[in-house]
Parts: sequence; structure tokens; C-alpha cells
Amino acid sequence: METLRKFLEFELIHVNEYTLTVLSIVSIIAIYFITKFILWLIKKAFNRDKSNKLDEGTAYALYQIIKYIIWIIAISLMLETIGIKVTLLIAGSAALLVGVGLGLQQTFNDIISGLILLFEHSVKVGDVLDVDGDIIIIQEIGLRTSKGLNRRDIVVLIPNSLITTNKVINWSNQSKTTLFKIKVGVAYGSDVDLVIKILKESVMEHPLVDNKKQAESRFIDFGNSSLDFELLFFSDNIFRIERVKSDIRRIINKKFIENNINIPFPQMDLHFRSDMKTIIKKES
Repeated sequence: METLRKFLEFELIHVNEYTLTVLSIVSIIAIYFITKFILWLIKKAFNRDKSNKLDEGTAYALYQIIKYIIWIIAISLMLETIGIKVTLLIAGSAALLVGVGLGLQQTFNDIISGLILLFEHSVKVGDVLDVDGDIIIIQEIGLRTSKGLNRRDIVVLIPNSLITTNKVINWSNQSKTTLFKIKVGVAYGSDVDLVIKILKESVMEHPLVDNKKQAESRFIDFGNSSLDFELLFFSDNIFRIERVKSDIRRIINKKFIENNINIPFPQMDLHFRSDMKTIIKKES
């Protein structure tokens, strides 16, 4: 025991009144692993407790907040262990922190926004967001940035301030099913009633369309070169809805071909005056 005590009290660094011993290093390592173990227990408790009323996003947000608090306490204990007084450190570096704060203003803004997201629960893990026209499913909400996956399966890092200060559509805050639409134009002279019937049949055939009885096709306008229709349907497959729309368009196109219904393309007619024909002949 005496040998162990001497080993732990062995001074690695001694500068003036400051001393770093083996015991200090062992204490820091112990605090680190105890902190990791506590966080592992908390995370396991969240995952194992299926009886609670917290959804996945709320549980994740609560765990992140607890994790940050525990790490702040752990780091403070580590600094105290090696003889650094946290209160004195903060007081002594107040002027420096002001300068750093001005330089990292946007970073602090993102951090505050991250805390708002975690506390407010307006955005949770698993939510589908429309951020600047890019549809993203949130995978992780960090203290400064949030990580998401867009429809091209590209990982996107979003500054938290972008979510809290800009206009962002949260598709997951809608009801379980969301209304979508597909616009279709057909050639003038087409049977309007037949087109409406085909559109309705096409959406009925897709397995990922919900509330099929509420699906509706409308004749909405007389376009410049087409009769314009709109197909309305409900689906809960929000993130991959473009794939669903593509499938429905393929079904519509197939049925149009079978029923000899044409989809027009823009055309331009040129009319020559009689005097223009004379000018052209002279120049040639």
C-alpha cells in the first residue's frame, strides 16, 4: 500500500505552486470513463423503457441535453482535479471571452439555436424538412449543426440557426397523410371525362397512395396548347414522394397511349405576309 501511495503521489510536473501528480492523471481518466458509463446507462434506459410516452425525437433531444450537462460537470471536475479553479478561470478570461464571442458570433448563434431545437421540440430526429427547397430527413440534432439525408441520399449538415430563423416547412408536423398533386396536360379535342377517369384509375393502382376514396382528378384550365388537369392524392411516404409521383406518371402515360390520348408539346406557327415572300425571292 505504501508503494502504491508513493506511486500515486509521484509528481510529474512541479512549477511554483502547481503540481501534477499521477493521482491527478488517474482521477481524470476515472472521471472520463465514469462519465461515459453513466451516459451509456442513461441511453440504455431510454432505449429499453418502451412504456414511456416519449417518441424517438423527444427521447433523443432529452438525452442530448442530459449529455451536455453531464459533460460540463465532468470537465469542471477534471479541471478542479489538476488544480485549475473553474470560477477563477472564467473570471480571469472574461475579456478574452468577449473578444472570442464577437469573432464567433455566428457559432454561438448556432449553438443557442441548437439548444432551442432540443428544448422546444419543434424539430425532432426523423422529421422531414423542406430547407431552401431541399427535402431532408433529420438524422441527428447537434449543438451547432444538425445532420440530415436528402432525397439523393447525400448527407447534409445544416447550421441550427438556419432552421430556427428561416422559413422551414416541417412535413412531419402534418397529419399522418399529406396531400400531393400531379399536373397533366392533354391535347385539345381529348375526351375530358375519359381523362378524368384515367387519372383516377392510375392513382388507385399505386400501393403507397392512402385514402384512395379521397383521391380526386380535376379539369383546372384551358392552357395555351393543352387542356390542363390536376390529380390530387394522399400519401404518408413524404420523403420518397417523388418516386411515388414518378410511378403514377408512368401509369398515366401507359393508359393515355392505350386510349389514344396525346400529351401536347409547345408549338409555334409562323405566318409570312405576301410582301415578305416577294422580298425573300429578290434576295435569293
